[in-house]
Order: sequence, then C-alpha cells, then structure tokens
Amino acid sequence: MSSSGSRSSSHGGANPEWSKKENKLFEEALAYYGEGMPDRWLKVSRAMGGTKNADEVRRHYEILDGDIKLIDSGRVPFPKYNTQGAWN
Repeated sequence: MSSSGSRSSSHGGANPEWSKKENKLFEEALAYYGEGMPDRWLKVSRAMGGTKNADEVRRHYEILDGDIKLIDSGRVPFPKYNTQGAWN
C-alpha cells in the first residue's frame, strides 16, 4: 500500500487510472451515501456501475481526503485552476 501512497503524491493525489466519468460518478455517489452509511464503499462502487470495487473506491477516497487535509493544513498550496472559458 505504501507504493500507491507514494504514487498518489507524485501524480497530484487522484489516481490517474480513474476517468473523468468515474470521478463524477464517485462524487455523486459519495454525496448520496454519506458518512456512517453501512456498506458505503460497496454502495458507491455499485452506483458507479461496478467499474471499481469497494476497496478501490475506499482507497480513492482516502487519497483524496489526505490531499484535502494537506491543503487545509497549509503544507501544500491550494491548486490554481484555469477556469477561463471553462463553461463556453
């Protein structure tokens, strides 16, 4: 598991093997199945169409949560996104 942790930091956190569609489905399922939901990761996985298993979903969440904690602590600068013309 330590290798995936080091890989995540070298790729800016999010797993590069996740498509934009998978990330969007992941975010929507996380919002629907909140913290404390029994079998949350299995339910999120199923809501994503089963493209990722429950362990992959949980690990993806942990990586993103760790990134957010680093940003909030000030140890990593908040990313600057280019949103110029993003909605045109």
